[in-house]
Amino acid sequence: MFELSLLCPEQGVETLSDALEALDALSVSVEDADAQTDAEQALFGEPGMPPPKDGWQRSRLLALFPTEASAHEAAALLSAQDFFAGCQTLAITPVPEQDWVRLTQSQFTPVEVTPSFWIVPTWHEPPAAAQQVIRLDPGLAFGTGTHPTTRMCLRWIARNGAPAAGSALGRVLDYGCGSGILAIGAAKFGARTVDAVDIDEAAVTATNANALANAVQLNAGLPAAAEGVYNTVLANILAMPLKVLAPLLCAHVAPGGALVLAGILARQVDELKSAYAPHLPLTVADSEDGWVLMTARAPD
Repeated sequence: MFELSLLCPEQGVETLSDALEALDALSVSVEDADAQTDAEQALFGEPGMPPPKDGWQRSRLLALFPTEASAHEAAALLSAQDFFAGCQTLAITPVPEQDWVRLTQSQFTPVEVTPSFWIVPTWHEPPAAAQQVIRLDPGLAFGTGTHPTTRMCLRWIARNGAPAAGSALGRVLDYGCGSGILAIGAAKFGARTVDAVDIDEAAVTATNANALANAVQLNAGLPAAAEGVYNTVLANILAMPLKVLAPLLCAHVAPGGALVLAGILARQVDELKSAYAPHLPLTVADSEDGWVLMTARAPD
């Protein structure tokens, strides 16, 4: 495998990236060409929102090709194009062969939710202290336990549920289930029944597969599958959709039931309180790394 490295001004990044893909590059990545210098630029956007700019003032594009000849051919073809003006070929270098699966797996280790509750990839043995385990491998759907919002939701589930009968979770709805990790957690901590819904059919498929891998029963489907009221309603999304969904989510909470919301930045707390005030009074129940967990209890 060989890596073609190109220097490109900000306005040419998208065109050059598309051209590399058209030339059958195995992958294309973009990084700040001025990283680790005084000219380095940080690009940050709100979670779930695009960054304020599409690229850096000077970007380095790295494209992988299967052979040295194909990398050289791509460089020659690109250099002859009008859109390559202002761009530069930096290098074509061999990429050492590696066990990419093992390398990827090494980046994901067991995640502690509580001292006795862990999320463990299938290629790891559970820690000795783990009394409750969710087996979950990183995939395309959101929710692997590494993000603070997911951990806070799971901590709430662990505090309010029990692995045996008598759990306070009752009938549970996981709205925006992603990988199904919260639904699986609720099932493991004694939920009577669990409905997991998402607008993304790939998330529904992932949730069913992960439930099977964890030997739990739940009902996964599109949002229309959520029916009636629930003792526990979980939604780990983002602040904007949570505000829009306020009437719908609150209508699903049974009398005396709990609403648990995550995906909220600390500075967005007042916005969420205002959006939910006509329905249920939200309070902050947990916080981690600038994110908060907000909960409400419906009147009996």
